[in-house]
Amino acid sequence: MPQSPMFARPLSRRTLLATLLGAGGAGLLPGSAQAALAVGALAPDFTVDAALGGQPFKFTLSQALKQGPVVLYFYPKAFTSGCTVEAHLFAEATPQFKALGATVIGLSNDTLETVKKFSTEACRNAFAVGADDGAKVIKAYDAGLMLIPGMADRVSFVIAPDRKILHVYSSLSPEGHITETMKAVQAWRAAQR
Repeated sequence: MPQSPMFARPLSRRTLLATLLGAGGAGLLPGSAQAALAVGALAPDFTVDAALGGQPFKFTLSQALKQGPVVLYFYPKAFTSGCTVEAHLFAEATPQFKALGATVIGLSNDTLETVKKFSTEACRNAFAVGADDGAKVIKAYDAGLMLIPGMADRVSFVIAPDRKILHVYSSLSPEGHITETMKAVQAWRAAQR
């Protein structure tokens, strides 16, 4: 268990989690995993239970890619401060992503009931969030936190319709994910002309 530098005693899992998720998780970047899937790699296909506007449905990556690129962002835990900020930012940007032909989906190992509620409250009915039961997709994308197995790191992927990964952005701070993924989608769209 990590040691608290101030008191030189082990941090509890709860304290560690609060440190990771509070204030966007900034300051604990060494505990962040690096996404193993590189630009140009083939994105693993997946199907998860998801919700949009509180309504459950099955989300399948290959089906969404028929409409255009997919912005797949992993987040640690619904309703934590950093994850709520990120969801609000993606909700505000979703009309711009849609105008570029892109689909946004957030993914965590929260339950379907939790993501149904998160999809209405934090995601503001703008985009879907999926429940990665058993963290199977998190593992397939190597998007897990090293310090808390089974929990997603804050990692975003932009995936082209041919399932190739166009862009990867990893940071526990939520703010840069929207800007970085938007730039990647805009570059993809410009290359299609």
